[in-house]
Amino acid sequence: MPTQFSWAVDAPIVGLYLLATMFAGLAVRKYVGSVETFLVAGREMKVYLGIASLAATEFGIVTGMYTAQSGYKYGFSGAVPGMAQFIAMLLIGLTGFCIAPLRASGAITVPEMLERKFGQRIRWAAGVVIVLGGLLNMGVFLRVGGEFLVLSVGFNYDLLKWVMTILLVGVAVYTIMGGMLSVLITDFLQFVVMSVGLLAVTYLILYQIGWDKIVQTVETNYGEKGFNPIKHPDLGWAYVIFQLLLQSAATLTWQTTIARVLAAKDVKTGKQVYTRTSFFFVARFMIPAIWGIAALATLTAADLAALPPDMQKDPSLYAMPLFLGKFVPIGLSGLLIAAMLAADMSTDSSYMLTWASVIYNDIMAPFRKGAWSEKRGLLWNRMIVALIGVFLLIYGLWYPMKGDLWTYLGVTGTVYLASMSTLLIACCYWKGANDWGAAGAIIIGAIFPISFLVAEQMDSTKDWAAGVGPWVSGIAAYVGAAIAMVLGSILKWFVVGQTPEGQVTR
Repeated sequence: MPTQFSWAVDAPIVGLYLLATMFAGLAVRKYVGSVETFLVAGREMKVYLGIASLAATEFGIVTGMYTAQSGYKYGFSGAVPGMAQFIAMLLIGLTGFCIAPLRASGAITVPEMLERKFGQRIRWAAGVVIVLGGLLNMGVFLRVGGEFLVLSVGFNYDLLKWVMTILLVGVAVYTIMGGMLSVLITDFLQFVVMSVGLLAVTYLILYQIGWDKIVQTVETNYGEKGFNPIKHPDLGWAYVIFQLLLQSAATLTWQTTIARVLAAKDVKTGKQVYTRTSFFFVARFMIPAIWGIAALATLTAADLAALPPDMQKDPSLYAMPLFLGKFVPIGLSGLLIAAMLAADMSTDSSYMLTWASVIYNDIMAPFRKGAWSEKRGLLWNRMIVALIGVFLLIYGLWYPMKGDLWTYLGVTGTVYLASMSTLLIACCYWKGANDWGAAGAIIIGAIFPISFLVAEQMDSTKDWAAGVGPWVSGIAAYVGAAIAMVLGSILKWFVVGQTPEGQVTR
């Protein structure tokens, strides 16, 4: 598809950035001599590096795509998740709710801390559900990233698989070699490039299209519901409540986010990283939402009809990169692609390392007989990262996503966020919580979102799934997990004779 991207001017900008990133990521591999260094950078991360790393990790191409889609479909109402996460991260950072005892515990992952309260079996089950939800969530990242590049650069759509593969290999190489040290160093570079690119493109949009036209476009297409999610028939109170629950749970237990707390130098540093990064999450949703609204304001029906057939099933997801490819001029186009690649590489590397850490530290723990040497542990961690990469490539090629991208990510994330947030809160603040309640929360928390995903794919149940909706099923997962924790714990008190303080009376 024709774009403004110039192979003579823009491609060298992108290539230079990629070479710099690879060099920086590989340069620190010699400092990786232990599993702890590989997974949490030796717990020496300071505030500003943590801010840059968290911001870079939590904004990738997939983030830009789903937030722009929300802006295109819902107007400013689509930015509600960013406000919800800002509130959650600010309050949790200020109070240290859960994250202070988690960092003080010295754990590498959330399930490791949960073992101290609920036992090894719960740690293993928590690891399984975290990896299941995390990999399902990340499974669409590569495809979405490839589709963005196809539209914004002008690649032939038939090259999508090769674009995805090259993206994956580039990220996997330095992640496998340098672990969290490489992630932190490259995140800092990526944060700088990403910030410059995002702000430059947003300024150009506001200068050439204008804020008034952005607002007018929302008013014309959506009216009041474009500014108030409560009034939108596809959103409403269920959407707002689900976002508050989802973003609070993600701030507490989303392993890629919490990894910055666990890698922080101390509890105070971890809290500061959260409070000082919190407002970024408003920008994380608002900036791409403006890009999506700008696409709505400028693209014509003929533009959307020119999309490849596979993309015409849901043009709202692809409107933003199609718009940017036509709108951003030569020179700035190279900076934009470098910025989006920067964002995507930091996200993919952090996610791959995160799920590898849970697999090694929690799922494999019962099967490791005796103490493993650091060399053997590093080898296994690197192998796991590589295998995750293979899974992501295969899954990204065949999964037929239904509904909008943000809905899919919210539902798959809930597979583990509903139960893990419940378990972590109970672990930190409820003496009476026990392994029966924890097991019930894990099962109930996963059943609702998995059932919704399965029902959505089957012809016999897809109408039922559409009637229930992702927001209601998501709320049910959080409420159900909390109820299961309470009832399961109380049941053990009576059956086993265990008091709320954990003492067995029989």
